[in-house]
Amino acid sequence: MDENTLWNKVQKNDTQAFKKIFGLYYTSLCTYILQFTNDRTNAEDIVQDTFIKLWDKRNTIQINTSLKSYLFRSAHNAYVDTFRKRKQHESLLEKLKYDALISQLDENNFIHHQKIEKIKVVIETLPKRCKEILLLSKQKGLKNKEIATILGISIKTVEAQLSIAFQKIRKGI
Repeated sequence: MDENTLWNKVQKNDTQAFKKIFGLYYTSLCTYILQFTNDRTNAEDIVQDTFIKLWDKRNTIQINTSLKSYLFRSAHNAYVDTFRKRKQHESLLEKLKYDALISQLDENNFIHHQKIEKIKVVIETLPKRCKEILLLSKQKGLKNKEIATILGISIKTVEAQLSIAFQKIRKGI
């Protein structure tokens, strides 16, 4: 039976004729689409969808070429649609990941800024000498020995004052 006769029977709801068309072209269509997808499962899904559309629209489809040409063109178009949708989906996922990362960074920056503000408040409540030693150490980057020399106090006093400052800062945060 030639493909025109089969197609005419399919248009008259003949499932046996449809099964014959499926059997004739399924494997070659899968092989053809596999060249584009490099994934047998995707290729089979695309070809199966092509046949489902063929059956669903059998009463409205006008085939001006051969049925084989129509099926190959339809399968290729289905692959292109699938490829475009996948690219759009991947693009959307990348945008969502980017937005989530930016949101996380903004949140982290906000939390970091809040911590800095709390630290500043705690530093302002430190006793004068303790605050002075902390600022010389952390703002000016001086070593404990240099601070001790500048302020005329012992290194142990500098260490003790820094320890007190850090404890109050930790407690304040």
